[in-house]
Amino acid sequence: MTVWDDLVGQEKVAEQLGAAARDADALVTAAASDASPPEASKMTHAWLFTGPPGAGRTQVARAFAAALQCISPDRALGGAPGCGFCDGCHTALIGTHADVTTVAAVGTQILADDMRDTVRKSFTSPANGRWQVILVEDAERLNEKSANAVLKAVEEPAPRTVWLLCAPSIEDVLPTIRSRCRHLNLLTPSVDAVADMLVRREGIEPPVAAAVARATQGHVDRARRLATDPAARERRAAVLKLPLRVEDVGGCLKAAQELVDAAAEDAKQLAEERDGKETEELKAALGAGQGGRMPRGTAGVMKDLEDKQKRRRTRTQRDSLDLALTDLTGFYRDVLALQLGTRVALANADAEDTLERLARAGSPESTLRRIEAIAACREALDRNVAPLLAVEAMTMALRAG
Repeated sequence: MTVWDDLVGQEKVAEQLGAAARDADALVTAAASDASPPEASKMTHAWLFTGPPGAGRTQVARAFAAALQCISPDRALGGAPGCGFCDGCHTALIGTHADVTTVAAVGTQILADDMRDTVRKSFTSPANGRWQVILVEDAERLNEKSANAVLKAVEEPAPRTVWLLCAPSIEDVLPTIRSRCRHLNLLTPSVDAVADMLVRREGIEPPVAAAVARATQGHVDRARRLATDPAARERRAAVLKLPLRVEDVGGCLKAAQELVDAAAEDAKQLAEERDGKETEELKAALGAGQGGRMPRGTAGVMKDLEDKQKRRRTRTQRDSLDLALTDLTGFYRDVLALQLGTRVALANADAEDTLERLARAGSPESTLRRIEAIAACREALDRNVAPLLAVEAMTMALRAG
């Protein structure tokens, strides 16, 4: 199984990156033997991966990073880099390779402090790999200072450093940065491709795989989670009942509170295990004594970790809410499809009775207003409006139609 096998519906992109990885391998080999490098190389020092949610931007970037670090002996016999089995590929894919650094937004932004060590590392030679790879998962969340730091590093990169930036669209990245990157745009995988992946890779029954792939409209990660996590299916089912619970003001407020509470609980569950592990590892690294007593001068380090974890919990809660709002948008999209009599396949075919009931009770105009209310709620959350206020305003708008 090569590193490209899990890239659902991205065959053309995988072909381009495979060619670049082969040229990158030739560049390293030529440098090691003092030979002349390839004249027309498809490899470059900075890449920008864009595409809609669920297209697999980070997965594609990580697969490319693995191919760049591939140390399979088959390469010497003409094999393509990215075998998926060697130590270079394996550690790059699971995130433990010493020369593959991943940067993700802890809160709503990637701060300059979060990028400082990474930018400094980008100017160093690989420790034991073939390339120094910097993968920025949320390039659209770079703030002004951190973006400027990245720009300086991309303008004058080290010879064996590669930047991999991921963002929803090319417009989400500073023009000065994107002009120095090779741009690859990913497409949303087809429902059939996602269902096939779930059957082959996860062993999901075909009917279930088809249902979750259709429900998520080609979003690979969400489809995998729905197929394998019963709790995720329960949360989604609860969200899809919300349109029936906003018939009066009391119902609107209660539904909003429950939605926010569910997102907070989801964030808490995700944070408890991760935060506890991080805290214990840091205490051990700082030389905590018996009973957890910390050495002098380490209080500031622990406070920084606590602040980071708090920002991450806030982002996780908002991401959970955004996921629920995405499901809600898809629900009303199906209602609109029924009202307009289109032949678009329903994403929520398992709730067709409810969809038809709401379609008969309203008009296309009112459904569009409800979809706009959900979009307004998402925008409010992006502007750091208190989650409960934003969701309450949305549920009241859903009631008004």
